[in-house]
Amino acid sequence: MKKSLVLPGILAVSVLSFSCSSKKETVSMNLQNSYQDSYKSSVDEGSKYSKELAKAPRWVLDPSSVSKFAAVGSAKIGAAGFNFARTEALANARDELARQIQLKVKNFVRTSVETTGVGDSETVDRVVGTASKQVTRQVLIGSRQKAMWISPNDELFVLVELDEKYVKDLGKYLKEAIITSYKNDRALWQKFQSKKLMEELEEEIKKEFSY
Repeated sequence: MKKSLVLPGILAVSVLSFSCSSKKETVSMNLQNSYQDSYKSSVDEGSKYSKELAKAPRWVLDPSSVSKFAAVGSAKIGAAGFNFARTEALANARDELARQIQLKVKNFVRTSVETTGVGDSETVDRVVGTASKQVTRQVLIGSRQKAMWISPNDELFVLVELDEKYVKDLGKYLKEAIITSYKNDRALWQKFQSKKLMEELEEEIKKEFSY
């Protein structure tokens, strides 16, 4: 059985000249690290995945154990080779990370509207619509590969995480989107100002969009 592995992004290039089997053996032996705690409790023994994921690093099944701004993508290593599968897994992980953050943004705005009483469902839609493109952009340029693992069935798993700087930028863009949405509706903007909600908004964004 192949050992679990974690592969920092900068070392990925160094193993590409080997065959898939030699890559996995080299990486298995030399690139163990702190992500390699087994997470067997999350895999039902009766599941068809129980053997394949029995020695998976914890982040494979629970990326939030690494960061609340992390996600996992996977791809099968097939005839196209290791590098193709890695590119596909990275793309899948980034898509998932963008989806999670967009959901976080939507939930944050909805909660803010319900708590303050300023705005309605249309406000939520406007802000989320404005912020969604920025979320996708930030994930594409700000996410980095943190770890990699290959299962016994040659499924390649990649962990990506959004850099702290880009998380803070997301908070800034979200604040701007909310304020702009309120300013476009005079009644909402007056209500927002009368309740002196700016400091509260800034504090809540800081809590949600930081490590």
